[in-house]
Amino acid sequence: MSSTKGLEGITATESSISSIIDDKLTYVGYDIDDLAENSSFEEVIYLLWNQKLPKLDELNEFKTELISNMDVPKEIIDHLKSYDLSTVHPMAALRTAVSMLGLFDSEADVMDEAANKRKALRLQAKIPTVVTAFARIRKGEDPISPKNELSFAANFLYMLNGKEPEDIEVEAFNKALVLHADHELNASTFTARVCVATLSDVYSGVTAAISALKGPLHGGANERVMAMLTEIGSVENAIPAIEKKLENKEKIMGMGHRVYRNGDPRAKFLREMSRELTELTGQSKYYDMSVKIEEYIKENKGLPANVDFYSASVYHSLGIEHDIFTPIFAVSRVSGWLAHILEQYSNNRLIRPRAEYAGPKGQTYTPVEER
Repeated sequence: MSSTKGLEGITATESSISSIIDDKLTYVGYDIDDLAENSSFEEVIYLLWNQKLPKLDELNEFKTELISNMDVPKEIIDHLKSYDLSTVHPMAALRTAVSMLGLFDSEADVMDEAANKRKALRLQAKIPTVVTAFARIRKGEDPISPKNELSFAANFLYMLNGKEPEDIEVEAFNKALVLHADHELNASTFTARVCVATLSDVYSGVTAAISALKGPLHGGANERVMAMLTEIGSVENAIPAIEKKLENKEKIMGMGHRVYRNGDPRAKFLREMSRELTELTGQSKYYDMSVKIEEYIKENKGLPANVDFYSASVYHSLGIEHDIFTPIFAVSRVSGWLAHILEQYSNNRLIRPRAEYAGPKGQTYTPVEER
């Protein structure tokens, strides 16, 4: 038996949800380019959970169900208000809130397919409310309830900022949600599947996934990209600053990808939205810096930008605080986590790999007095 560090290149399961083949990403066989250009996030959620795109009446019903389930129990809002919000990590707050949601769901431990789908819908609906409530409470503002007439993407921005967003802002955020919805067997998705393979409940699976996403090697790259752009400060300083970072052996976040070899197919959409939004908000320097850095790293290191690189300036232009970037990842990726959880339940086997032993051998016990 031989091991592979990080399970790189290991095929751990079969799935019908998404695929990455030759740098091409698809959701249920639909090319990500097609979906990013044409679909709403609500359609993508439905697609991932049902393996088909919804008809108009199905989509309208699904949208209505999502919006009507967005409110969260008052006890969870009160719990968020009890934190020392100057020190609490937003992902830690989200992790705890999602676990708490299970305490208020009478079907939490009902494990039939219909109940699990109902819980999936409730979780998908409530996570954006938790994230926006946390962000507002932290600023001394009251949480805002969703509007029935707004889309999922528009409602998030409305609940976050307290005003209805512009069309271009909704378009950008909808694209970001679509592009982040699923990504095959990434670390948080694998964590969710391992968790529910024990036949633990949906809330446990999503809480476990959030815990994995909290780590900076999975989530958080776009937050660190924005920190880097802020530190660099100007277009003129972009290349000198990057050269210095490379000399110091610092990792340039948002460049390259473990799976893609010739470029992340999602990045181009957020690059264009970054250009449009930074121009709209008078912050074009962040886009211009990003382009210079991407071109330099690609030329000198052979690493193109990934989806996180340009999402940083997109989210910044939408008025989103930088440490909320990773919770937004969860707002989108929970759609994929839930799809994988439902798929795992449908054909379950306990996930229990082996480890190659690398410790000492042949040891014998010595009584404690003789050690």
